[in-house]
Amino acid sequence: MASFETHRGRVHDTGRPVHARHSALRTCLVAFAPYGFRATYHHLCRSAGIPADLEKDPASLIRAVEELHEARRHWLADEAAFVVRRRQEKAAGLRRPKSDGSWREPGHLSPGGLAYCPNPESHPDELLPVVVERVLRSAVPRTAMPSWCRVCGMDEAPTRWRSEYFVYRLCPRCGVSLSAERTAANRNVHVARAERWTEIWKRAV
Repeated sequence: MASFETHRGRVHDTGRPVHARHSALRTCLVAFAPYGFRATYHHLCRSAGIPADLEKDPASLIRAVEELHEARRHWLADEAAFVVRRRQEKAAGLRRPKSDGSWREPGHLSPGGLAYCPNPESHPDELLPVVVERVLRSAVPRTAMPSWCRVCGMDEAPTRWRSEYFVYRLCPRCGVSLSAERTAANRNVHVARAERWTEIWKRAV
């Protein structure tokens, strides 16, 4: 598969059909989606103002991919710094990363990614680079409860949201998943979620 930057360039290419540029944005989201593919797409549609009729505002695709690109730049920089740190730790004889409460530690990562939001319509309102930077720089306080959200800092009773196979505990303020439990399959939930996603994908809601 071509790189994120290749598809980002295709989004910018005004000589391509607008639907091809939209498809390139989709591929960028496959490569990097901090909230998960669906919630990140919904967020970008809202923040960049992507209309149902792409011809009415093709520049919205550029706004969307640039917001995603900026967030990814933060993530890549953090990844590079982590590689350097781990090399230094291993050279010093440390086989496991030092505990620092960061998002990489087992049990501290939002199920599904940096800030996974299983409900596509419930996610942080701030721009992606702001949220990604906050997650990357966050550290879980020693006194934090399991309901503490590293994205917004809220520590209140989570809300529940289910997919066909999982029941999620979500931050009530920003929709980020705090934990997930597998449950019996529910076909009706699957159909309802799929129908709603089709509407979101077409920017009909």
